[in-house]
Amino acid sequence: MADDIADFNVTELATELTIAWLGNPNNRVSADEVPAFLQKMHATVSALAGSGGEDVQPEATTEYLPAVTVRKSLASKDHIISLIDGKPYKTLRRHLSGHGLTPDDYRTRYGLKADYPMVAETYSEARRAMAKKIGLGRKPGPRKAAEPTVDGVAAPKAPRGRPKKTA
Repeated sequence: MADDIADFNVTELATELTIAWLGNPNNRVSADEVPAFLQKMHATVSALAGSGGEDVQPEATTEYLPAVTVRKSLASKDHIISLIDGKPYKTLRRHLSGHGLTPDDYRTRYGLKADYPMVAETYSEARRAMAKKIGLGRKPGPRKAAEPTVDGVAAPKAPRGRPKKTA
């Protein structure tokens, strides 16, 4: 009898929680998903109450199948094809964060090596060239170029700026 009362309270609590969750206007759920949500809520509340109702088993690890092969994802130097959706990207970082993944999580999920690139080769080269052009990676401080000499005597310097107007 005590088991029936505890079970009733668990069912009532699960129902109340489900109603409250569905009453929130920010949660949009179709009518087909409500029974499954209620069952999951009941199982969770039962496990928390320790009533010994349904045993909540940990979810089995999901096996993720890549959209393309690893070889095909790295076939082009211009882009990397995502193993998640099969679309080409110059860099995968923003794409992965949109799926709630870090590069390490992505590599682990698909069994990739630690050196699997996250940026396309040509994009990386272009960014490297631009960084060198603007001077990133240099040690701080001005660098003076060696002054040209003629027989050990410094060559005269060319005037800088625009020539002065003569009136």
